[in-house]
Amino acid sequence: MDFASFFSQYGLIILLIGLLVFMFYSSRRRMQKQKLEQEEKARQTVAGAEVLLQGGLYGTIVEYDAEDLDKPAQVEIAPGVVIKVHSQAVLRVVEPTQGFVTEDEFIAAEESEAEYAAGVADGDITSISDDHRAARQAEQTEADRDDKDRPQA
Repeated sequence: MDFASFFSQYGLIILLIGLLVFMFYSSRRRMQKQKLEQEEKARQTVAGAEVLLQGGLYGTIVEYDAEDLDKPAQVEIAPGVVIKVHSQAVLRVVEPTQGFVTEDEFIAAEESEAEYAAGVADGDITSISDDHRAARQAEQTEADRDDKDRPQA
């Protein structure tokens, strides 16, 4: 059996299998990308974020529960005008809020604050006010030394 006869018998099947593998791989990649985009949107959709709704309205998130998407989101579309929309009606975040703290950042800050407090209690770390006081004393001592080094008139 030569290559031409093998290809004429099985070529179409091999081509179809190759296309199926490509389609499966492509759709899987697209689903992973969409999942990452949804997670990013959920992370940015917090109170104060400006969003675009699917109906074309722009507004500011007042309340949004990323855990329970069946709970309606509250969006302020004008000063004092708050509407309830399905939480999945938020198409995209137009302007994420600056300075908001995520839960992970909050937990990390609490841990570092606890480490700092333990270090201060052990005497390993001085507090900021102690650092300022020590800097002022060092400046004062240096100024006193400069006064003593000057010739008296």
